[in-house]
Amino acid sequence: MDNSKIKKILNSVKKGDLAVESALDTLKHLPYEDIGFAMIDHHRTLRQGIPEVIFAKGKTQKDVRAIAGAMLKTGGRLLITKATADVYKGVSSVCRKQKKKAKFYEKSGVITVAEAGKKAGKVAILCAGTSDIPVAEEALATLSFLGSKAELVSDVGVAGLHRLKQAGQTLKSARAVIVVAGMEGALPSVIGGMCDKPVIAVPTSTGYGTSLGG
Repeated sequence: MDNSKIKKILNSVKKGDLAVESALDTLKHLPYEDIGFAMIDHHRTLRQGIPEVIFAKGKTQKDVRAIAGAMLKTGGRLLITKATADVYKGVSSVCRKQKKKAKFYEKSGVITVAEAGKKAGKVAILCAGTSDIPVAEEALATLSFLGSKAELVSDVGVAGLHRLKQAGQTLKSARAVIVVAGMEGALPSVIGGMCDKPVIAVPTSTGYGTSLGG
């Protein structure tokens, strides 16, 4: 539930297009909704500008479906992480009932509904190796959902620095850089010496070396 949604409800009541009882039924779930096994934070968007993120790992398809359904009724946007193809199938069925479409980032297990239409700024995401792509794609999906332009350049680890040439223009046009790497994490230091943008280093638990569990 965000400001525009609340204003729409109030204006509908004012114009006589929505009954007071119907508006009350919608607003009574603010700021949260108890669905038995979860407390849905409908005020998250009002407080922080983005809806509550659903962490799917450890939840059943039925759990995620119920949470997603409750959130879609009041907000219309979803960001779900660590989801399986089965969870995506369940969420898609809920979305169809509300005439919405879910997008599934298969490698990272991210599901989004109603990504931000207008993108601002640009964030470059550099991925050291193919095994790091799931983490890099989660960053890409999250940025797209939140309204940032994002570009992913894969497999440019320090074992072959010549491969970084293809990322030159991407780094130049970006406002920030996310570097995803396993192993000993050398790539973020290299990128930090190549550009004047903020560099966010994201370690992963793939590869050899001292990842310390990611």
